[in-house]
Parts: sequence; structure tokens; C-alpha cells
Amino acid sequence: MKVLVFVKATPNSEKGMMPDEKMEQMFTDMGNFNEQLVKAGIMQEADGLKPSSAGKRVKFTDGGHATVIDGPFAETKELVAGYWIWNVKSMDEALEWAKRCPNPMPGDEGVLELRPTYSAEEFDQLLTDEHREQESRLRKEVTRQQKAKAKPAAKTKAKSKSKAAPARKKSAKRKSARAKSKK
Repeated sequence: MKVLVFVKATPNSEKGMMPDEKMEQMFTDMGNFNEQLVKAGIMQEADGLKPSSAGKRVKFTDGGHATVIDGPFAETKELVAGYWIWNVKSMDEALEWAKRCPNPMPGDEGVLELRPTYSAEEFDQLLTDEHREQESRLRKEVTRQQKAKAKPAAKTKAKSKSKAAPARKKSAKRKSARAKSKK
């Protein structure tokens, strides 16, 4: 079961500010929590969001008209400051993990909102074969794109390691040559 976990915004997060003295500890605690989520195979993705002043909203009408509204947005308690995507067995498991989360808003009351996502199977009676095929094709394409993006990063890491390795070998050879010349 996929669950989207929202970290709700606060007036301070909307201002882009958090108490400095508490930030380092929050990053340490949250890093440890995220590490536990990853090791347990729960976390699929996570990120913090910039304040709504950096965002936009798009409102649609049935007539096809779209209106763009610039942030900031008024109701802080309705805004999101970050998110996780978790893969869990049940909502109870998601709740147990959420209860272990350190306060994501030091100095303020932190709030997490957990929302299970729909799966294509839950819409099965409403979907035509054409819709199912399209959904399948799009999921495969997204997976292919993610793999393609991951490959260059892996190649870059491999290249930087291979470039660094000869430098270490040279310095080891130099040390060995120096040691022999001193004898």
C-alpha cells in the first residue's frame, strides 16, 4: 500500500525560517528516522517544499479555463511543507512509523497527514481496456525514464572513482620509490 505522508506547514516554515538552534538537531533526528525508513524498505521518496510564496496554484473550470494564482497562500494550516511516499502493508503500519517521527517543525507543533493512494485496480470497473493499457504503458515509460536518469549518475560516479584511483596509485608508488631511495 502506498501512503503519501504530508508534513504540514507552519507560519515559520511559510516564512522560510526555522529556529536555528533547533535545526541541526532536527536534521540529525530526521536523518536517523529517514535512515530507519530506508533500511525497512518503507521510504520511496521524500522532499521538503519551499514556502508557498515560491509556488503557484492553477484553478480550472468545467469550461476549460485555467487561472494561475501566485503564492503565498493564506491558510497556513492547509499547506504542505514536505512529504514522504511510503510503501507499507497497512495504514496501521504507516501510523506506527509516523508516531516514531521526530517533530518536523521544531519550535512549533508539527503535524503529519497520512493519505493512502488509489491503485489502478481500485478503478478497475470504471476503466476501459484502452485506459488500462494506457496506464500500463505510462508506468513502464516512467520506469524507463527513471532508469535512464540513474545511469548517467552511476557512470559519473564510476568515472570519478577511476580517475581518483590512479592518483592514489601514483602517490603510493612515489612513497615506495622514496623509501627505496632513502635506503
